[in-house]
Amino acid sequence: MNAPRITHGIVRKISRSLANCELLHVTRQTFDLELAGQQHAAYVAALEAAGVSVSVLPEEPELPDSTFVEDPVIVLDEIAVLCRLGAASREPEADKIAEHIAGIRAIHRIIPPGTIEGGDVLRIGKTLFVGISSRTNGEGIRQLETIVSRFGYRVVGVKVNGCLHLKTGVTSPAEGLLVANTDWIDPAPFQRFEILRVPDAEPWGANTLAVNGTVFAAESSPQTAALLESKGLHVKRLAISELQKAEAGLTCLSVLYF
Repeated sequence: MNAPRITHGIVRKISRSLANCELLHVTRQTFDLELAGQQHAAYVAALEAAGVSVSVLPEEPELPDSTFVEDPVIVLDEIAVLCRLGAASREPEADKIAEHIAGIRAIHRIIPPGTIEGGDVLRIGKTLFVGISSRTNGEGIRQLETIVSRFGYRVVGVKVNGCLHLKTGVTSPAEGLLVANTDWIDPAPFQRFEILRVPDAEPWGANTLAVNGTVFAAESSPQTAALLESKGLHVKRLAISELQKAEAGLTCLSVLYF
């Protein structure tokens, strides 16, 4: 069954304090904020070219990670789940985005001691694969399952090791197909899918974003992009080098829905 066409998206302008972002698996580098802004604008333009009407939220100068709007909210067809983020510095982001989500979906919340971040949630049909990571704990997954099960969703936990979020290590560029770094995620829950393993030279290449027939891939992972093209997919390469310095990928820069 084909996925519904994505019609709307939410992004947030890059914070001037991006250099103070949370980092777990990468070494802190110097950021070029002007280039980061240009890359973010190109990302928005690519979404619009794919048929998405994009709302650009204002900058949050005091929240370095706030441009990574995927993490504070999970938007499903029926509802939105406001997350309790696993990094204390990011907790205010949920309330900041709530007002923009309230007019789109009815909101449910993850409450303490549960934590969950949207980057750990990979939706495929009515199944939510949820990373068990440093940012998402068992109680957060339990609460999510309680919330979404009434709408017919199934929740499957996936162990994550060596990367920040589940979707750092695996995404679904097309129906029945995954691209994954199996060193970072447990492939066992995904046995029914065809899995393209990223080349050893491109461990970060698994974070792709499928939008209305186009698959966005990071410009820094050309071999991965070529693998996707070998499957007959229409791939667009996007430069996100400055955002990758913040341990970010293509999925975390937007919330997409219809």
